[in-house]
Amino acid sequence: MPEFHFVKASYSSGNGECLEVARNIPGTIAIRDSKSPTGPILHLTPTTWTKFTATLR
Repeated sequence: MPEFHFVKASYSSGNGECLEVARNIPGTIAIRDSKSPTGPILHLTPTTWTKFTATLR
C-alpha cells in the first residue's frame, strides 16, 4: 500500500487544533489529527472532500 504524504490543512487553526490532509493517492483523501499522527486516518472520496470543504466556506 502506498504511503500517504500529509500536509497541514489550510483550514487548520493556529491554536494547535490541526488537521492534516494527504491527497497523493488517486481516489482517496486521507485526513488525520496532527496531534495523533499514529492514530486513526479517515479516508474520503474526492467528491466527499469537495462537499465537506464547500460547507466550510
